[in-house]
Amino acid sequence: MVDFSSITRALMAGKADEVKNLVSSALAENTDPALLINEALIPGMSIIGERFRKNEIYIPEVLIAARAMHAGLDILRPKLVEHKVEPVATIVLGTVKGDLHDIGKNLVGMMFEGAGFQVVDLGVDVAAEKYVAAVQENNAQFLGLSALLTTTMPQMQSTISALEVAGIREQVKVLIGGAPVTQDYADKIGADGYSEDAASAVVLAKELLGA
Repeated sequence: MVDFSSITRALMAGKADEVKNLVSSALAENTDPALLINEALIPGMSIIGERFRKNEIYIPEVLIAARAMHAGLDILRPKLVEHKVEPVATIVLGTVKGDLHDIGKNLVGMMFEGAGFQVVDLGVDVAAEKYVAAVQENNAQFLGLSALLTTTMPQMQSTISALEVAGIREQVKVLIGGAPVTQDYADKIGADGYSEDAASAVVLAKELLGA
């Protein structure tokens, strides 16, 4: 019998090899891959995210746990496709044009993956038209924009304008974040939400989904 809590504990401890082995063993016992996601991996990353929000742990611990999560996900992805398991939602992520910082964005991507979202990461220095194309191609429900420089923040508004011109602004929720970004700025440019950290971004997205 599969002990989901043992996988959760191994993930939280950052034991990537143990997570990989436990997930492999569970699949060998014909455990539903969706159950492994929902009962083992997501709970682990949810606890990590909550501890991160409360400043009980810091970025290195989150990264180690995320690496363990990916070890499990890498094994589960082909099985999820076979079983036609749908993600919670799809989010397109990127750091805006002119900005090459990606640590915060990468953390956000890891947290969203850990919460069962499909993540399309466009990387850094992403132009508005590339975001628009990715939202259209992936039928994404969310778009996450990151900026660490005050000089690149206007690119967030440019991207929202590009979504409007393309006629797809209403189909996607735009979330923004980054050190210089504030809720006031989000309100000013018409974003759907702002989050000060990666874990809070997932909570916000779920609220917007009505989850």
